[in-house]
Amino acid sequence: MTSFLAHLVVSAALLLLVAALVPGIRVGGAISALLAALVLGFVNALVKPLAILLTLPLTLVTFGLFLLVVNAAMLKLSAVIVPGFKVRGFLPALVGALLLAVLNVLVESLVGAGW
Repeated sequence: MTSFLAHLVVSAALLLLVAALVPGIRVGGAISALLAALVLGFVNALVKPLAILLTLPLTLVTFGLFLLVVNAAMLKLSAVIVPGFKVRGFLPALVGALLLAVLNVLVESLVGAGW
């Protein structure tokens, strides 16, 4: 349970950082960031595998680069669900998803994979 809460808080902090860095992404505050992190986690766990499966031919043709588009779509979908979390357009979603992925990798490399 502690690990889940730690992941949630770190993800919310990263969302706030991404919102500060990427024009077009706005998070209304800490509560919106926590809710957005929670919803993004559920969307990534439930919707993303289906989206990857449906876009598999396109992902193979683009050598996996289309997964960036899938990640952007998951970020945009989360923004549609969560009040106070806005992503205005596809390009901010793409840049935000890429930045969020890089930041998550950095945090995981600093903290360790099993946290």
